[in-house]
Amino acid sequence: MSHAQPQAGPQIGAAAPNFTATDANGRKVSLADYKGKTVVLEWTNDECPFVKKHYSSQNMQALQKKWTGKDVVWLTLISSPPGEQGYADAAKANKLTADRGAAPTAVVLDPAGDVGRTFKAQVTPHMYVVKPNGVLAYMGGIDDKPSSKVEDVKGAKNFVDAALTELSEGKPVSTTTARPYGCTVKFTS
Repeated sequence: MSHAQPQAGPQIGAAAPNFTATDANGRKVSLADYKGKTVVLEWTNDECPFVKKHYSSQNMQALQKKWTGKDVVWLTLISSPPGEQGYADAAKANKLTADRGAAPTAVVLDPAGDVGRTFKAQVTPHMYVVKPNGVLAYMGGIDDKPSSKVEDVKGAKNFVDAALTELSEGKPVSTTTARPYGCTVKFTS
């Protein structure tokens, strides 16, 4: 096997793969457009109990509001294809955002799963933090309590919040990867 082969998928400390997709408002969104800003990628599926835990507890919305208020770009991605759990067209995605009081910068629609496959997103919520220079700083689970129980949000170590806090203070990210947990991303076959 040749050593020139690039490693598959995103790597901590390397440039995050660029992507271009359409958001729920019909706008083109490209990771490259946000160079110079910290970006959070959140894979979601509104029917997943693990996602519901973080939205019904207001945990995800609180994180979105806290960090977008500090000039962090928050992209929520839906990679479920039509007919699969979690699929949302633009109208449904916008209704979910409004109904849940969510505050992402944009909801990116990825029904073909291209962005999800590029990032090797496995589950919902699978979380990624990209530094302003485009380098991947964190990928994995949102926290250290891999359950669907709302009460487990309290007392959990939130790796995304910790990574964003460390980056905002000019510190290195202490936990760069954690086991992602949740519902499997339902890619098209």
